[in-house]
Amino acid sequence: MAKTYQEVLSWASSFLEEQGKEGYAIQYVFLARKNWTKTDWLLRMKEEISVAEEQQIQADLELLLTNHPPQYLTGFEEFYGRRFKVTSDTLIPRPETEELVEKCLQMTSEKALKVVDVGTGTGAIAITLKLERPDWQVSAVDISPKALETARDNSQNLRAAVDFYLGDTLEPIGAPIDVLISNPPYISEEEWEWMDESVRLFEPKLALFAENSGLAIYQRLAKQAQQKLAEKGKIFLEIGFQQGEVVQKMFQEVFPDKTVTICQDLSGKDRMIVVY
Repeated sequence: MAKTYQEVLSWASSFLEEQGKEGYAIQYVFLARKNWTKTDWLLRMKEEISVAEEQQIQADLELLLTNHPPQYLTGFEEFYGRRFKVTSDTLIPRPETEELVEKCLQMTSEKALKVVDVGTGTGAIAITLKLERPDWQVSAVDISPKALETARDNSQNLRAAVDFYLGDTLEPIGAPIDVLISNPPYISEEEWEWMDESVRLFEPKLALFAENSGLAIYQRLAKQAQQKLAEKGKIFLEIGFQQGEVVQKMFQEVFPDKTVTICQDLSGKDRMIVVY
């Protein structure tokens, strides 16, 4: 007897949950593959599923059981209302990073600024800022050639004129910079065992880990920004939730005349440093 989409996906979802996994992940992947909205799902979930579709669900289910992030199966993630291509060479954009972008937009209203995103990955930060503030001159840097390739694809797909540079932190960028923004690698080796298994197994370590207890990139950025930040320049950094005070102190020492604040994310954890 023919099965419906709902019957197959309900079974798959329950099966995942029995294995201690996120049950909704299989429906998320299915809807993405079909390019269906939630409304499409509600209208069509009682329809008969094809053999090919059922086989695809089975294949996805097996990958989800081994902790593959759903976004690497679909090849994209939503960020700030736009669809960004993701690959295993890029971090999956997170909601906390949307908050970093929002903070930057709220606190920076000037036009024609020179903005630099360090460790761009998918390009989500740089591309979003360019699309939200077309007058800004936005540059993006990454140390990974493959990540930059993905970021360039996203900038073309979303028609955002961003300049991309292969290099280490601010090295390829000339002064003066009006806005420095970054979600750099900030996880320490000590935190490795606490990481979610899907992150540990599949997301790029180059984009996750930093030496000196996760602080190495902040130390480098602070030193470089001292030379390259414009007099009235601002810095927006994503941080690990336990790094607020130490990163705040680091930037306050470098910029004694500026205000350096720790900002929380929506779940109340320290998540951003703002220098202005």
